[in-house]
Amino acid sequence: MHLTTSPVDWYAARAAGIAAYLILTTVVCLGMTMAGRKQLKHWPRFALEDVHRFGGLLVGSFIVIHVATIAVDAYLPFKLTAIVVPLVATYRPIFTALGIAAAELLLALAITNRYRDRLPYAFWRRVHYLNLVIWTAATVHGLGSGTDRSTPWLMAIFAAAVAAVLGIGSWRALRNRLAPARVGAVAATLSTGAVIAVVALATGPLSFSPRPWNARSFDATLTGQVLRDVGTTRGIVSAAATAEGRQRALL
Repeated sequence: MHLTTSPVDWYAARAAGIAAYLILTTVVCLGMTMAGRKQLKHWPRFALEDVHRFGGLLVGSFIVIHVATIAVDAYLPFKLTAIVVPLVATYRPIFTALGIAAAELLLALAITNRYRDRLPYAFWRRVHYLNLVIWTAATVHGLGSGTDRSTPWLMAIFAAAVAAVLGIGSWRALRNRLAPARVGAVAATLSTGAVIAVVALATGPLSFSPRPWNARSFDATLTGQVLRDVGTTRGIVSAAATAEGRQRALL
């Protein structure tokens, strides 16, 4: 499956993952606000449902791009089983497994949506809450395995996403139980706490700081093959090798 070492592929994998997460966050927030029909009385419900459904399709499309570009990248240690079976990958296995589980749960949810008219409404509604589980798993996956997770711009994206979901979720859960002012205070408190928690995790235990390359200290053994095609007037010699150790290398 390792077909390319182009940096374009690696950038595409990261961009697709971030795009999928942003759209998933939007879909989750929209799904929670759709329950408050009185607050959204100026918006036709069928329009909200169409946007919600189309957003789910976009999430699935970007996840396919994310997985496919990781699968063909020659530098990452991912075999086919490692991108479809949780806990098989050697790279940050728990966080990678959460991403795989989120993608597979999303596929299961898409199947239930496809056959929504044939399923009992109560069952479909309960299953639909998997959106929150999928979003949570995707959030932890991104915070724990993304190589950009400690950059300010990605921390801001995760912080805003978590704050939005917690804020809207608390509003939905408490809007009929507390006074509007109390609901706003609780939502603001949870959102602020979420921002602090994301920044603390991304800069603390989940921080990522790539080891700088030092060619002079590289002493690992390269394993691979050398191919020669020698002709009468000219010859071609090509080599391909990899090295494992404190610093992975690809030749």
